[in-house]
Amino acid sequence: MVRFRWLWPLAFGEVQGFFGADAISQHGLRCNEQIRISPVRLIDQHNTQIGVVPIVEAMRAAREAGMDLVEVSPMEKPPVCRVMDYGKWKYKQRKKEQKSHAGSHVTQLKELRIRSVKIDVHDQNTTMNKARKFLEEGHKVQFNMMFRGREMAHVDLGRQILDRFRTDLGNMCKTEREPRLEGNRMIMILTPKAAS
Repeated sequence: MVRFRWLWPLAFGEVQGFFGADAISQHGLRCNEQIRISPVRLIDQHNTQIGVVPIVEAMRAAREAGMDLVEVSPMEKPPVCRVMDYGKWKYKQRKKEQKSHAGSHVTQLKELRIRSVKIDVHDQNTTMNKARKFLEEGHKVQFNMMFRGREMAHVDLGRQILDRFRTDLGNMCKTEREPRLEGNRMIMILTPKAAS
């Protein structure tokens, strides 16, 4: 193992060059001297098709325009190359991506568990404040009241507590699912009202 220590950097460099990690840009487009195939179909900076030209002539046209030669469609025969400002194009793509991600809001279902019918008024208010915060953020809220042992005889008390939550939060939400008993749990789902 020690004998071959001097070969490691050389082998690593060859492997990196072999896979072409440094030859292709982040977007998967070859640019300027990275393009090796000749001839190419050339499109100039004004989106007019020049035709099939040798790569040297395409590089010269890009240099004269003060822009980059970018291989936009490498799988075509011959590959399509465009004369454009590659840095400006990458910047616009990044901004477009950020804008598309900024507008998307994923609605989540937030669960609030109430472990017993014997919940105190202060604890009910704390749970209601959490639900109010979730609804303001645009998330659905699922109230999950659990009944243990002899509490199953007092399902009506659990329904009263969930009805109180619904009436107090009624101005900012609508009921997606009425309080319903499933096994030893009573579940109610509230959704935020659409912004008008």
